[in-house]
Amino acid sequence: MTAIPLPLEQTPVEPAGRAAGVGHAHPSHAHPGHAHPEISFVKKYLFSVDHKTIGLQFLFVGLFFLVVSGVLALLVRWQLAWPNPDAAGYRPVPILSTLLWGQLDANGVLKPGSMPPDFYNQAFTMHASIMIFLVIIPLLVGTFGNYLIPLKIGAGDMAFPFLNGIAFWSALPAGVLLVSSFFIAGGAAGAGWTSYPTLSELWGSGTTPIYAPNAVEDPATPSSPAAAPEAGQAGSVASVKAGLASTAAALKTFGGWTDLLRLHWVRPDGKRTVSTWGVFALWTNFGALFLCGLFICAYHVRSRFRPLNWIVGVALSAIAAWAGVKLFQLLAFDGQSAWFLAIFLLGFSSIMGAVNYLTTIVKLRCPGMTFFRMPLSVWSLFVTSLMVLLATPVLAAALFMNLLDHHRLTTFFIPFNWTVSREIQVGVAGGGYPILHQHLFWFYSHPAVYIMILPAMGMVSDIMAVFARKPIFGYKPMIYAMGAIAFLGFVVWAHHMFQSGMNPTLGTTFAVSTMFIAVPSAIKTFNWLGTLWRGNIRFDSPMLYAVSFVAMFVIGGLSGIFMASTAVDIHIHDTYFIVAHIHYVLFGGSLFGLFASISFWYPKMFGRLMNEPLNKLHWFLTFVFFNGTFFPMHILGMRGMARRVADYTNYPSFADLLRMNQFITICALCMGAAQILFAVNFIGSWLFGKRAGRNPWLATTLEWETASPPPHGNFDRTPVVYHGPYEYSSPLVAEDWLPQTRKLVDVPGHGDTHVPLGPAVAAAH
Repeated sequence: MTAIPLPLEQTPVEPAGRAAGVGHAHPSHAHPGHAHPEISFVKKYLFSVDHKTIGLQFLFVGLFFLVVSGVLALLVRWQLAWPNPDAAGYRPVPILSTLLWGQLDANGVLKPGSMPPDFYNQAFTMHASIMIFLVIIPLLVGTFGNYLIPLKIGAGDMAFPFLNGIAFWSALPAGVLLVSSFFIAGGAAGAGWTSYPTLSELWGSGTTPIYAPNAVEDPATPSSPAAAPEAGQAGSVASVKAGLASTAAALKTFGGWTDLLRLHWVRPDGKRTVSTWGVFALWTNFGALFLCGLFICAYHVRSRFRPLNWIVGVALSAIAAWAGVKLFQLLAFDGQSAWFLAIFLLGFSSIMGAVNYLTTIVKLRCPGMTFFRMPLSVWSLFVTSLMVLLATPVLAAALFMNLLDHHRLTTFFIPFNWTVSREIQVGVAGGGYPILHQHLFWFYSHPAVYIMILPAMGMVSDIMAVFARKPIFGYKPMIYAMGAIAFLGFVVWAHHMFQSGMNPTLGTTFAVSTMFIAVPSAIKTFNWLGTLWRGNIRFDSPMLYAVSFVAMFVIGGLSGIFMASTAVDIHIHDTYFIVAHIHYVLFGGSLFGLFASISFWYPKMFGRLMNEPLNKLHWFLTFVFFNGTFFPMHILGMRGMARRVADYTNYPSFADLLRMNQFITICALCMGAAQILFAVNFIGSWLFGKRAGRNPWLATTLEWETASPPPHGNFDRTPVVYHGPYEYSSPLVAEDWLPQTRKLVDVPGHGDTHVPLGPAVAAAH
């Protein structure tokens, strides 16, 4: 018998169930687009529960935060290139040096000032925090997890669509809180993205909890005998009464509206205090919480009279947002406490997304889609979701304990006789263990490195198979390697802590396990090379980004082996060698994988193709200037140049590194400018790009079986899968690709030899 393919246009019906090796027992059934109820404009494009819209919302918000984080990174690099305002050739930061740090000279003329060291600390802290928690994880996991998983497994949507929407709308207020912390008194967090205690326990300059004895007194409502609480009355109750009494006056002007949002407090001694949040922080957080509340009300405030739904929903959302802003001010009185609270809230978004991904993959696969017929991109998101579920609660617990310590309500991490500026902190009991925070933090944050890289690995695998026109080399070993990476990622966390004074035997254990994790990573790398070997490679822009991902990931992985050795790590720990390593993994790895994924699935998302010459120019400039930026940092690190030092020229040992830092900064500025090309291409192609068909890349996986962009419900009828995800250059068909849904039939009279027959021959039979 000879296997004959059915025509590509024909959608077969598969009656067999699990007994025939099909993933689900139910048969294929049609659900045409007109069968879905009409969706209002707001629920379709703003408060949507459709996985595709939510994925695009994660995409746009993540790209916005990418710009914010990139600007902060360039500010850090500018300071390192021209750190000393008294040195020859000093160049102040354009615009900001006048607006933020300008100083009046003797003639009253505003002159540019230099970047203060505390702002430098805030810039590098917030750059790393935003890039990790608001860019890489939301873009790779939030965007492509949401958009691709149902399409690639043949599902109509996520298992829990409303929970999927909540995952996005709860992440938005957390992200806004984190960024708006620049507009809280004392500025944003400056203890690094790790926020180790006891450094993170220091309060921001000029800040204190609103309920503390030395809190900022309210100038608009000075204390008076009438303001004193009644006998036996709690301060919080008096605070509520005082707030209600001043509400009428607060509604008169915009300043009154702002004052209505600002938290006021009455202490037991009768004095009124006020939060130190700026106007921008108040209104942006109110807006984000209001939108989150409006999303919930859109699906739970229901009556037959639609205008009444809007009135009730807006009112309830405004009240909830008002209360939420007050709570935020109570918990986040300075930038560092805002950091703890924001990352804590982002953890809930990650957990909700992970629950949805796992349930969808396990329960909603279409007929024939067995686990080992799933694309590697889906496998990577499946493994990533397991890691998120296991690791994120540990981080959340550590952050909540740290937030309580920051308020001086507990001492989980504050040691006994804690000193600041050689003075013992009076009133702090202590007795905590700062190293406990490191264990809890890295138990999440080392797996987080793989949470940020595994999705890119899976998507790059899909892209390489398409543009090499070959099946993935070692499909099952790639899956097992991802599982091994996930497991080993949980048992190597303390290699970040070789300097903390751990037992040498324990350190050796973590050093050996760290070296073991290179094995599954090497398996994946050689399998990618095996996929490319003798392939019919097409060097379109997604393939260029994908190959760059592999190259940069290898460099980052090789530099990581140095840190697995305790003796070497003692020298390079907390130097720019570490900065180079993590950026080769997370920028050269994750962001190159992100660029590859956006350019590859852009036609499916928007129905148009990106401009190919512009994409290739962006790839070339980014690749060149990325290596010019981060490779020399290995040299700085081996010289011992420390991270987080605003002016290293004060140290004679590092003064000669000024020229190299200036070269790095120039490359970083050029790399940042190259991203303008990507932005122009992204927006311009959306508006004017060439229209793409269903399958412009001639790929085999299920998302290319539906329209571009897909309709609500994704498929006209439930697809049935007959093949694996990477059937390229198959001898069974004349084309060099065999879609997963294309059924091959046995035709009598053709002998036992497989003959590659095309759709025309199949149609004749």
